[in-house]
Amino acid sequence: MDTQTVWIIVAVVVVVLVIVAAVAMSRRSGSRRADAERARAQEIREKAAADQVEVQRREAEAARLDAQARLAQAEADARAADAAALQAEAQARSTEASSARSDLDDRLSTADRIDPDVVSEQTTNVPTADRTVRDRDVVVEERRTNPPV
Repeated sequence: MDTQTVWIIVAVVVVVLVIVAAVAMSRRSGSRRADAERARAQEIREKAAADQVEVQRREAEAARLDAQARLAQAEADARAADAAALQAEAQARSTEASSARSDLDDRLSTADRIDPDVVSEQTTNVPTADRTVRDRDVVVEERRTNPPV
């Protein structure tokens, strides 16, 4: 064999060794990268697990506040219903009182019409005993202060 052939074989062997070394380094580098990514993923999972407790606490607080808001709304609705019932009762009593007042006024008017000593409403604004009769209440008041003789 001549020297040139030996050099070619040596060059081929060196190239093969370089390729094998590069592949081995690439695998190691890939393996290290994969290990680093696994470690990074594990670290992220651990932080997420630690944060999960805080997130659950926040969710529980939000649920508690929601329950309080619903309770407050229910109380407000109950108070509004009570207020509406009281308002309806007040309206009914006002109507009843107004009816009673009207009945009372009718009876007083009837009594004033029947009583010959009472100045009628038709003669209002007529001076009577140095006083001007302005309305039925004044007439009634005058009747009480000046009884018939």
